[in-house]
Amino acid sequence: MFRWIIIPACLLIPLTGWSWGFYAHKKINRIAVFLLPPEMLVLYKKHLVFIEEHAVDPDKRRYLVKEEGPRHYIDLDQYGPAPYLSLPRSWKQAVAACGEDNLNKYGIVPWWIEIMLYRLTTAFMKQDLFSILKLSAELGHYISDAHVPLHACSNHNGQKTGQRGIHGFWESRIPELLAESDWDFMVGKANWIADPLSFIWERILQSAAAADTVLRTEKWLAQKFPIEQQHSFEERNGILVKQYARSYALAYNRLLRGMIERRMQESMKAVASFWITAWVQAGQPSLALLAEKQFTTAEKAAFDLLQQGWNKDRLAYICPDDAP
Repeated sequence: MFRWIIIPACLLIPLTGWSWGFYAHKKINRIAVFLLPPEMLVLYKKHLVFIEEHAVDPDKRRYLVKEEGPRHYIDLDQYGPAPYLSLPRSWKQAVAACGEDNLNKYGIVPWWIEIMLYRLTTAFMKQDLFSILKLSAELGHYISDAHVPLHACSNHNGQKTGQRGIHGFWESRIPELLAESDWDFMVGKANWIADPLSFIWERILQSAAAADTVLRTEKWLAQKFPIEQQHSFEERNGILVKQYARSYALAYNRLLRGMIERRMQESMKAVASFWITAWVQAGQPSLALLAEKQFTTAEKAAFDLLQQGWNKDRLAYICPDDAP
């Protein structure tokens, strides 16, 4: 029997989320594993569930660690018109030109990805199983975030244009509706990246260029679509939630001409390519023996602690503010 429960008013709004959404982040990491060469697949496939489940750890940490937020986005429109030449691409030059406080204020995702790549390379060199898997899962999250248009502009959730909720609409609602049934994730094998920072900057600039289309298209659709048909109420985990209606979501996806599917595909290949790049930079160490190792009690406890913090602050995630 269906049980009605009394819930805070903030739950009766479209879920916005901070990034691709738990479903999409997990899906991206999962598919990325199967794009790896056999020498890496021997380790990653054995720990597939771990890499998939911990793809969302950075989002869980956002309400626990103050410094976590800026690692997921960059507000490029704060640096003038495209191609944003006032913002140097290297971290040291950017700090000299803009100041570290300003960079953190407007997001640091390209440089955080660079840091995570370095850490993963070091973990491969040290043959540190715990760090390899943890960093791989989390690096996948940040790379995927860089492929989201609304993570590359300051109008993160349509708050400047009367479109609150569009963030989760684009990156959570539509993938959850279509990824399993309609989208093609046969994207080919991943490759080593010669210049990782330039690669991720190219993807971020693509995201920034697409942000206007994401916003303008939904604004146009909202004016054409009957307002009473734009939303519906659905039960999610025992909670009645106001969502964008399926018919409205499908119409929006058609107008975007496959953008969300394409960015998800590109995320998958990019994630696997960064994993390969870290492994190559470490000298392509054999991972076969690592595949036989297990986590220590202390390592398992570290993840339990994060989960406990997430469980405690879960309401904050269900009712997020308008940041990315």
